[in-house]
Amino acid sequence: MTKLIAMSFLAACGGLMATSALAQDGCGRVTIAEMNWASAGVAAWVDKVILEEGYGCTVDLVSGDTMPTFTSMNEKGEPDVAPELWVNSVKDPLANAVSEGRLIEAARILEEGGVEGWWIPAYVAEAHPEITSVEKALEHPELFPAPERPERGAVMNCPAGWSCQITTANLYRALKAGEKGFDLVDSGSSAGLDGSIANAYERKQGWLGYYWSPTAILGKYDMVKLPFEKPLDRKEFDECTVVADCADPQVTSYPTADVFTVVTKSFAEKNAIAMDYLGKRSWKNDVVNEILAWQDENQATNEDAAFHFLETKPEIWKAWLAPDVAQQVEDAI
Repeated sequence: MTKLIAMSFLAACGGLMATSALAQDGCGRVTIAEMNWASAGVAAWVDKVILEEGYGCTVDLVSGDTMPTFTSMNEKGEPDVAPELWVNSVKDPLANAVSEGRLIEAARILEEGGVEGWWIPAYVAEAHPEITSVEKALEHPELFPAPERPERGAVMNCPAGWSCQITTANLYRALKAGEKGFDLVDSGSSAGLDGSIANAYERKQGWLGYYWSPTAILGKYDMVKLPFEKPLDRKEFDECTVVADCADPQVTSYPTADVFTVVTKSFAEKNAIAMDYLGKRSWKNDVVNEILAWQDENQATNEDAAFHFLETKPEIWKAWLAPDVAQQVEDAI
């Protein structure tokens, strides 16, 4: 609260510390989508602090989700900024909006993109260096005991209704994992999936299954993503892997999800210097995992997690800013 009061006071004082040209001029009112998942919510608050304290903007956060936010930006020009848009979900309409000049892609906010795959605990990978792929892991059901049938191995799946439940089930069949001594285990819920990893770690047992990054659980537990021995076959993935009960699934790697910051053209035209920041603001998944793990462990808000990032990772965010802007932000926090 003290930080918020201090931030409001500085904004009201109209540039007492404004050394950059943009801060002197002010960038006006900006609306940013605070998406309803943790990494995007934290990013929205990081943007709010930096745009207000570094560039003199007045930032309003609005609730968002992928499709509603994209549709509103595309049709109404609001909000101005979507910090973390998983663009594969809106690939064709976004391409049209960009080509027709309504929206602009800024930074690839997740440097490695959104990552999906099958993972094992790092201690299993270290103890068994021969396990270099998913296929190699499936040669060892004894290392990954199923909860209800420990004589068999387990591939932990997503809860029913999630798209990853379909992809994991199809890959399980494509790999003939059942014939290799593995059961496909429904985790039941997001908490159940996370809890299965936590339980494995507490007991130092093997765990094999689907997960994705960035997430708090991968910031808390050291996990290794195993590659599939077959590269991505985009046609196979799009036409079979993601289709429930596909008749003849084949092995393919997961695609990397493109995750960008997207802004309206009107915002970009009015705020060229702020766009310079949004064009550079990109972070590694491991950094996001770490921040989300801190947020989860401390039951912290997106705002708290953003300040934690700004206070503990200055070497990252200062690289996104001109020195005078970085100094203003540092003084404010």
